[in-house]
Amino acid sequence: MCIRHPIVTMNCNPGPQSSIQQQREHWNRNHSTSARKLVQTEQLYNHQLQQIITYFVDILNAKGTLKQGIRESIFSSIKEIHSINQVLLVHLESGCIGRGFDLFCPNLQYYNTYVDNIYNASKVLRIQLKKNKAFRRFKKLQETRSEFNNHKLEELLQLPVQRIDQYKHFLQNLIANISPDNPEFQPLSRALNVVCTVSQRIENNTRCYENHLQLCRVQKLLKGQQMKVLAAGRWYIREGWLKVVPPKGAQTKPMMFFLFSDMLLQAKRCSPLYPTNGNKFVGQHAYPLQDCTVEKLSFPKAKLLLMSSNQVDLNEWYKSLTSAIRLLYLQPGSR
Repeated sequence: MCIRHPIVTMNCNPGPQSSIQQQREHWNRNHSTSARKLVQTEQLYNHQLQQIITYFVDILNAKGTLKQGIRESIFSSIKEIHSINQVLLVHLESGCIGRGFDLFCPNLQYYNTYVDNIYNASKVLRIQLKKNKAFRRFKKLQETRSEFNNHKLEELLQLPVQRIDQYKHFLQNLIANISPDNPEFQPLSRALNVVCTVSQRIENNTRCYENHLQLCRVQKLLKGQQMKVLAAGRWYIREGWLKVVPPKGAQTKPMMFFLFSDMLLQAKRCSPLYPTNGNKFVGQHAYPLQDCTVEKLSFPKAKLLLMSSNQVDLNEWYKSLTSAIRLLYLQPGSR
């Protein structure tokens, strides 16, 4: 007996309509996941802000451990931030994300105030911890509370700055998973533009602060105050040893060079006979890049011939110099 099994055919290529439906379901899932995580993290963030205000700001105010000006320098606009975020949370929990951000974004000046002050806040906090024993003990005691989960005040003060970056990613994900025809698309897009502006402000502040630290570091490396490194609008680029070739063919001399956005500083190591200055340098020449031509690295009143045994390093110096000079020429009124 021969038994014939029925032949079952399967279509491995779903039709266009099925693919579109699957893509829509995928977008909806991603959108729902992002929205849920946004609400959950916003709830936690609001709770953390409330804890900082309750256990630090309000108690410090009541105890008078810090003067009002100092307290405001450390905590800045954190109370105002908590206030506007409470309103945002109400809308997020009700599912009105676009509406919530539409009301939230016009108040982001409180975040601007906060992020502009964050490095000053860190500085004031360090000073107070060093000279104010009562505040030092208070801070240590409060940080041991279970509400803070072993986080230091320095970390807690970074929360509003970090939250801006989180908003940026949440909004990008939400927008990427809805149609432009969706009523939420426009308010979310507006919110993303505003949040990105604050995020860029944070990045710019960070760059300026890091550059300031570099300028201060170089200034401390130089003996005396004859060479002024700290100057408005000056940017640190790089530093390193290069060999200076004397004009009359004498032996090359290794010198330390510091390249900034507007000048090239040549320095030599201080004499080892003075241990206190052993790691310092004496500034010799400050070559303004405004007067520099890249081809031969020459200046109207001085010619400088540099060399290095490391060709890669020399090439990098050449690139840095040409780039710095080009940017300087592009500035209004440079010529």
